[in-house]
Amino acid sequence: MSHHYLNSLFSPRSVAVFGASDREESVAGVIYKNMLKSGFTGKVYPVNPKYETLLGEKCYASAADLPEAPDLAIIATPAPTVAPILDTCGKRGVRRAVVLSAGFREVGPKGVAMEEALRNTARKHGIRFIGPNCLGIQRPAIGLNATFALGCAQPGDLALVSQSGALCTAMLDWAESNGIGFSSVISSGASADLDFGEILDYLAHDPATKGILMYIEGIRDARRFMSALRAVSRLKPVVMVKVGRHEAGSKAVASHTGALVGSDAVFDALVRRAGVVRVKTILQLFASARALSSHIKPTGNRLAIVTNGGGPGVMATDLAVDLGVRLAELSPQTIEKLNGALPATWSHGNPVDVIGDAGADRYHAALEACLEDPNVDGVLTMLTPQAMTRPGEAADAVVEVARQSQKPVITCWMGETQVAEGRKRFKEAGIPYFSTPEPAVEVFSYLANFYENQRQLMQTPGPVSRDAEPDAEGARLIIESALAQGRHTLTEVESKALLSAFHISVAQTLIARDPTEAMLMAQQMGFPVAMKINSQDISHKSDVGGVRLGLSSGQAVRAAFMGMMAEVRKHRPEAQIDGVVIEPMVNRPNAREVLVGVVTDPVLGPVIAFGAGGVDVEALQDRAVALPPLNRYLADDLIKRTRVSKLLGAFRNRPSADFKAVERVLLRVSEMVCELPWIVELDINPLLVDESGALAADARIMIKPQPPRADRYGHMAIHPYPAYLVTHWQLPNGSDVTIRPIRPEDAEMTQEFVRGLSAETKYFRYMDAVQELSPAMLVRLTQIDYDREMALLAVTHQDGQEMELGVARYAANPDGTSCEFALVVDDQWQHQGIAHKLMEVLMDVARAKGLEVMEGEVLKTNTRMLKLCSSLGFRVEAHPEDDSIKYVARDL
Repeated sequence: MSHHYLNSLFSPRSVAVFGASDREESVAGVIYKNMLKSGFTGKVYPVNPKYETLLGEKCYASAADLPEAPDLAIIATPAPTVAPILDTCGKRGVRRAVVLSAGFREVGPKGVAMEEALRNTARKHGIRFIGPNCLGIQRPAIGLNATFALGCAQPGDLALVSQSGALCTAMLDWAESNGIGFSSVISSGASADLDFGEILDYLAHDPATKGILMYIEGIRDARRFMSALRAVSRLKPVVMVKVGRHEAGSKAVASHTGALVGSDAVFDALVRRAGVVRVKTILQLFASARALSSHIKPTGNRLAIVTNGGGPGVMATDLAVDLGVRLAELSPQTIEKLNGALPATWSHGNPVDVIGDAGADRYHAALEACLEDPNVDGVLTMLTPQAMTRPGEAADAVVEVARQSQKPVITCWMGETQVAEGRKRFKEAGIPYFSTPEPAVEVFSYLANFYENQRQLMQTPGPVSRDAEPDAEGARLIIESALAQGRHTLTEVESKALLSAFHISVAQTLIARDPTEAMLMAQQMGFPVAMKINSQDISHKSDVGGVRLGLSSGQAVRAAFMGMMAEVRKHRPEAQIDGVVIEPMVNRPNAREVLVGVVTDPVLGPVIAFGAGGVDVEALQDRAVALPPLNRYLADDLIKRTRVSKLLGAFRNRPSADFKAVERVLLRVSEMVCELPWIVELDINPLLVDESGALAADARIMIKPQPPRADRYGHMAIHPYPAYLVTHWQLPNGSDVTIRPIRPEDAEMTQEFVRGLSAETKYFRYMDAVQELSPAMLVRLTQIDYDREMALLAVTHQDGQEMELGVARYAANPDGTSCEFALVVDDQWQHQGIAHKLMEVLMDVARAKGLEVMEGEVLKTNTRMLKLCSSLGFRVEAHPEDDSIKYVARDL
């Protein structure tokens, strides 16, 4: 953590409290007293021109009078005074602040103007701050209590990050009585400067933090938030409560998909892809805190229940089924063990009812057998106090067995007085304990969700599949032509042309503008045909009489044309009508109607939806959503989260539909979202799916002009795998080399690469005597965020296997304009131009990202690296802090 730019905010050596006072009702006065009481290890300076001394300490009139520039300024003064105080702090050399004052954007236009002035002042001096309108921050391990809460949290390894100060105080009060401590308590408030993204960045690298709890009301920078969330959740479990909805997300939108997908569902999609767990209530957050503080990590969602009462076991089972938790099927070996240890009257299944008179020995045997079963991922152990029950002894048995297993054990000792001793044993042992079955089962479901979401986090789909290349350029021309005409809704013909460009099969479509033309087209196409109104102003055609099916003669087509025009004009007289669309009647008796769509969330960008289709789509309310890009694993998961997925299988006399065809359509729509940022809504409804494949019977696409972006995928919350950066090259000796971005599945190859480096090369690269990479470091190096960092591998093939020859990487600095690089090449492959080539490609990638400077640190004894840097145009300078290191940098 020594190099993180927020160190001085969260680990300051000196703090100044502005507005400090001896008045009981003074917020700054409470903060100053809290700082003195909490045992802060650094200096604390009260600042208030009204006092010469305060609580026996010298008080200073302003920042200019302080004996040093403090690491951190705590400001809790009236809103109009904050920007001037921050300006004085900036002139004094202060670079970090926490602004607790209220009265900014939440009070209206005047407050918005003051908040903008505050932001501008901070920007002028390079000050980063938390707030305004927040509770403050706590770092219990160093005695930092810069809040107006009563008391300081106990030290621990959980971080609490909340937009609500009130929630922080409630959580702190609950945690104290439950023996749970915190590494950090951070109330972000209005997040005028530092927001969740940068705070999560810090916590990801904070060794004192092992798990994170979050309370979220809204997100400002989706890409930064998602990027940081995915980075931290690769290293530490994250549980969050998200409340509220984005105002823009609740506005009516034109398409079926838009009507179905609300911002809350989209946030759930974000949670799945970020590898974190979302809970719905504060009580559930408390329960999760208890579980996280125990450091239990499940590997699946198969739960075994051990209980001495049938009723509680049934209650737990019912809730588990409701939450999607699977009841583990005990193996024959486990049943045999339990038969030997339990009375003949035990339940002989899961839940394992050890009978009401069970003593510690039965609990010990039952729990041990379940934990040893490979079909079990975790155990809920329950006890109800009965005349012969000894809750304390049973708890000791559970603790003893739980300590010998890596699988999670959650306990529920029901009651109060009689079981208090048992719960105390669990608390001391760090085992999650509850008094009723519901929170216990819920906690296991959250942990199981965490496991599944971590699998989703590992997925790194590219923007375009490896199948037939789409005609993205042709699709762009269609969109640009429509936008040039001032249109934001594509016609059905244009919409289907876009789908065809991405290899999605569509029904043949022709446009007729009068009855005779419609009749001739139908005759050419062959009867029967379907007729639909062609208007960019009408989304739901059947609602206004704009659909006729099964027209089997020229006379029927003419009559349908005239009747449709009259009826549509009656319902929608203002709509602009451009004739009708003629299509052949699709003869697919076994077809299921599904919907595939895209909607654009105002914060998180494009989202893909799948569910039941047809005219009753809103009534059925069967849909699941996912953030793009997708791959087969993610597409399969999206389909299976809907009820309609069960209809895709064989039933009655209908053969199974082509499940893979639906997957392919979802993957192609994902490609469209990646490559065509102008698409804001898309409906394929219905998509007809049967045993022979999938066909888009109807389609509607809405578009919007987009500002130019340096990042071609800047419109998306998750950056796709940058497959466009894959290049091929040949060494002077003729060996073929591929240069490509790293992927999570490269972890094993990367570990072998590092193990094979010489001791000198390892030291030059890591500036330490590294033998091999730790699991956390391996995750950090292979599961990267392509939006703000890049790692390019040079690989070749030997004996049919990929082999890593070298890697060059950069990570963008917080300023957003510079980056730090690192480079290493296998000893046996050095002196062949690999390092030079990797650095050239890396600099090109950084340049294309809009970065302006690349810099690094090189040991001065690493003469070959310094020579390479010079040949690439880097300046080589003395390091300002370490004589053994050279600082190298160049403009890009």
